Amino acid sequence: MTYTNVIKSVLLGSALLFGGCNASEMSTGESAFPYKTVKNDPLNTRIYTLDNGLKVYLSEYKDAPRIQTYIAVKAGGKNDPATSTGLAHYLEHIMFKGTSHFGTKDWAQESVYLDSIENMFEHYRTLDDPAERTAYYAKIDQVSNDASKFSIANEYDRMIGMIGAKGTNAYTTEDRTVYVNDIPANELNRWLEIESDRFREIIPRLFHTELEAVYEEKNRALDNDQRKVFEAMFTSLFPNHPYGTQTVIGTIDHLKNPSITEIKKYFKKYYRPNNVAICLSGDLDPDKTIELIDKYFGSWEPGDIPAFTYKEEAPLTQPIKKEVYGPQTGMVFMGYRMPGLKTNSRDVLKEQLCDMILANSSAGLIDLDLNQQQKVLNASSFVYPFNDYTVHTLYAIPRNGQTLEEAQALLLEEIEKLKAGDFEDWLIEAIVNDFKKSEIKKLESNGARADAFVQAFTRNIPWENYIDDIEEMQTITKEEIVAFANENYKDNYVVVYKRTGEDPNKQQVEKPSITKVELNRGEKSEFFKKIEGQEVEALNPLFLDYSKDIQETKMNSDVTVRYKKNVENDLFELYYIINVGKDTDPTLSTAIQYLEYLGTDKLTSAQIKQEFYKLGAGFSVNTSSDQVYVSLNGLTENMVPAMKLFEDLLNNAKADEAVLQNMIAIEKKGREDTKKNKGAILFTGLMNYGLYGNNNPVTNALSNKELDLIKSEELISRIHQLTKMEHRVLYYGPETLDKVVATLNAEHKIPSDLQPVPSAKEFYIKDVEQPKVFWSHYDMVQAEVIFLAKGQKYDPKRIAAATLFNEYFGGSMNAIVFQEMREAQGLAYSVFSKYGVASEKGKSDYTLAYIGTQSDKLTEAMAGMKGLLENPPKNYQSFDAAKKAILSKLESERITKSGVLFNYETALKKGNDHDIRKDVYNAIKTMTIDDVMKFHSDFIKGKNYNVCVVGDRGKLNMETLAKYGQVQELSLNDLFGFDNKPRVKKEQ
Repeated sequence: MTYTNVIKSVLLGSALLFGGCNASEMSTGESAFPYKTVKNDPLNTRIYTLDNGLKVYLSEYKDAPRIQTYIAVKAGGKNDPATSTGLAHYLEHIMFKGTSHFGTKDWAQESVYLDSIENMFEHYRTLDDPAERTAYYAKIDQVSNDASKFSIANEYDRMIGMIGAKGTNAYTTEDRTVYVNDIPANELNRWLEIESDRFREIIPRLFHTELEAVYEEKNRALDNDQRKVFEAMFTSLFPNHPYGTQTVIGTIDHLKNPSITEIKKYFKKYYRPNNVAICLSGDLDPDKTIELIDKYFGSWEPGDIPAFTYKEEAPLTQPIKKEVYGPQTGMVFMGYRMPGLKTNSRDVLKEQLCDMILANSSAGLIDLDLNQQQKVLNASSFVYPFNDYTVHTLYAIPRNGQTLEEAQALLLEEIEKLKAGDFEDWLIEAIVNDFKKSEIKKLESNGARADAFVQAFTRNIPWENYIDDIEEMQTITKEEIVAFANENYKDNYVVVYKRTGEDPNKQQVEKPSITKVELNRGEKSEFFKKIEGQEVEALNPLFLDYSKDIQETKMNSDVTVRYKKNVENDLFELYYIINVGKDTDPTLSTAIQYLEYLGTDKLTSAQIKQEFYKLGAGFSVNTSSDQVYVSLNGLTENMVPAMKLFEDLLNNAKADEAVLQNMIAIEKKGREDTKKNKGAILFTGLMNYGLYGNNNPVTNALSNKELDLIKSEELISRIHQLTKMEHRVLYYGPETLDKVVATLNAEHKIPSDLQPVPSAKEFYIKDVEQPKVFWSHYDMVQAEVIFLAKGQKYDPKRIAAATLFNEYFGGSMNAIVFQEMREAQGLAYSVFSKYGVASEKGKSDYTLAYIGTQSDKLTEAMAGMKGLLENPPKNYQSFDAAKKAILSKLESERITKSGVLFNYETALKKGNDHDIRKDVYNAIKTMTIDDVMKFHSDFIKGKNYNVCVVGDRGKLNMETLAKYGQVQELSLNDLFGFDNKPRVKKEQ
């Protein structure tokens, strides 16, 4: 999914749902717990309101015996006191620390210390003298250490892991705080009992170590250029509203002067049942579920929730210009302030239509005029959805030599086209149909279903109104859109120029010194024992039987067709898979990139994209290291015309030399931007260098000089050859296999004799004979580190032990690495480790451990991680939780839909003829902690590690790095191979 599509889907959520509903057609269900439903609601949602005001949204979807759970609180960053910003977010962290019933060995003794710590932090806030603050914080640290002797760190995570929860997390926005778990259907009772306890009281134990994690999160935000952009934009758009006057994560000053007292006040004020919704979708019985919810949450006492009020912002009468600086690529962002999503008004729908007319990733004005015509590197738009306002945001990344101001002018030209109605009459109808298709797809996701409930509840939109948006959108005319655009898109915007350079306002949250706290992982509270002791009706795991779950046949040309029937809806997915990729032919990825801009003798590229959009179809060609995926998806009724379009393009793409030269210029600019992205530097460049050496999958690319020499004919030849090589077809959809094969025989244009696929260039992980430290400079507050070691060649018999070890050691918040590095010592905000199983037969496994930490903690953080890799603690409680978590997940996991086809693809690649999960499940059932420790001893302990580091040259401690191997600085050209002759700097 493109960056823009991610933004649109994540930020808008399910703001536009399903048509066909009528706001007046609500009914009340007859049961012990009255509920409301909406006629023609495709989710068949039941909405309950308990006596204490708690809202409950329930939807059945039995794709797998699991339930997606969200607990949503209608309070977020905007509800923070102006004198204590970041409070809602920090409270979210504290919610994972337990209560007076769990997370503690002895609440009576622990509470005395916690009261003292609260009072000490209140006094600490009054101190100004740096020396006095440092001395007093040392006292807080000592008392906190004493208090930790009575705590049981992360007992919540152990319990929630024990019941097989996945995706355990939470998030805080300006308008809401939401707690997330995906649980097995048979664990609903235990989940509700745990959650009901933690939502009734907040216990800020291990407060100062978690404060360290928040400091780290703030520093990561300070390293994020796009956060700087939006802070600058919102400050200008909202000079009176908390959206602009404060941030969710809080100011540095407030973070350095936290108040436990204020956090408790916030919790008591907003965490009340009449301000909360439990949103569930999955394999559930609504009658039994609401009975359990009432059992555990019914006695929760409601409160008086203060109304949020704010001063309306004055209209903007002229553009406001802002600049921010950072190491990442230059970009320009424009923001128009609009009505809030909570209004659910017709104007909000018009704004969303305007957004999609401008950019829908296929046939929008920006898509065709700027991206397709290669006038910028990339551009798009999205709606940033606050409750009280929205911000319609447009952005552009300029081409090489193009200024940000010039890119902005191009965006403004597209706004003028919108205002003039200079877009196709059919576009609005196509956009509405695209929304319909997207929402049909969302019906297949419990996450999307439950999130729709969250959005409706936290925006105060009645469900019957929330789900009829598309129906109303269908009534909006082009004339209304043009009138809306002329009224709202004037010189009333904020523009932020994100320039590349050193930030003159660079900030950093300095860490206080803390002592490692007690974790007491071997202890269990009485509450934990009670939860653990409850008998739960077991789920029977269901593994794939490829011979039964997949049908396989041949086309006339002997091409293999693998088929899985879609019994849910009328959407189809079609894939051509060719076993040739970038490793085989680096030019291939350039050819596929070229295809994006090409037309045929019949249609231009823009017309092809418009035709696909009219059909409600999506078409893409993607290349990986060893495969090309040609994919088509959409409405089954339009499958044949969509196939005709994409077959014509694949076989008759027409060369365009001007397009190629523009594409090469854009590709070079994109490569320069890649070198400004710290994630790409670490996890693409440095990681591949650390595993494979200087000749690796990343450097196996066309150099800039080779790009300049490439000819259109060469690329066109590769495109036309794609489906003339041996390949296979995957189909997931509602048609019968016979009809699919008949359609393929008629429409899939291939020769009778397919060409063999050329052999691929193989890359193998290297042995680490002499450990090295590879590092690259990046202007950042933090430092990020990866440890890498080669493992044994792929062996399916090793997967069970590796899976259990990963869960025990580095795979969750209950894992050893997270507990020791973050919870006990506050050495990192983000930390994880895994034993990576090879992706194909004959390749090697590897060990990876990651730390994201402040540069001044580098010495302690690296020593801590290396120590754990060598000598992980043997803890029976953590092992039991890890084992139960893995077994529960496997028992409740179901691979369905097109996932069945791709699971089989993965199995074949690894040389497996059956669903390997069955072997893993049976093996883990009998494993002990000694098996895990033996796996560590056999495959991890004593390994040599290459270390990869990205950080600021002026902040990295070279003496520390030298302890882990020969230190070698790598230039960005060394990492990405964009020059013909990569240069490796001298070892230090």
